[in-house]
Amino acid sequence: MSDVTQILSQIESGDPSAAEQLLPLVYDELRKLAAVRLAQEKPGQTLQATALVHDAYLRLVDQEQVQHWNSRGHFFAAAAEAMRRILVEQARRKLAVRHGGEWNRISKLGEDPVVDGESEQTVIIHDLLDHLGTTHPRQVEVVKLRMFMQLTFSEIAEVLGLSADTTESDWNFARAWLKREWDKNQLDRSI
Repeated sequence: MSDVTQILSQIESGDPSAAEQLLPLVYDELRKLAAVRLAQEKPGQTLQATALVHDAYLRLVDQEQVQHWNSRGHFFAAAAEAMRRILVEQARRKLAVRHGGEWNRISKLGEDPVVDGESEQTVIIHDLLDHLGTTHPRQVEVVKLRMFMQLTFSEIAEVLGLSADTTESDWNFARAWLKREWDKNQLDRSI
């Protein structure tokens, strides 16, 4: 049993000092994961990788709501999901009228205004994944691990206990479904 898996078991059994031991062991990997995820966001993102790691970590090791981790891979999959949810929450907040969601953002004086569509795209993708998850939850897990953690099909297969061929097939199915729904969504918005 790896150190991370052992500490996750201690957290699950209610050991209050275990959470403090976990962060130093997983911090570098979580930071890389956050940096990759934030690199996919629009330039000028106000959330930094360190803050994203800390917010996600706090959600993962919340002492009041003990999580059950099957493995190190399960923990990192949950970390990717927590980071995705934090970014979606931030995107929804940016779109809210009280936070300037109805305004066009401009990059410099004298240039044409540019609509900040990145927040809206993040929310749409999140909603589409939730919709797909109602009928195909395994494919959504593959998408999350591929898109948000940048895992290979072999790594995803190990985390989910599937074959690499199955994870690649799930990825292709989910990607085609998301593209079809995305295109429908864009058509509906233009009408």
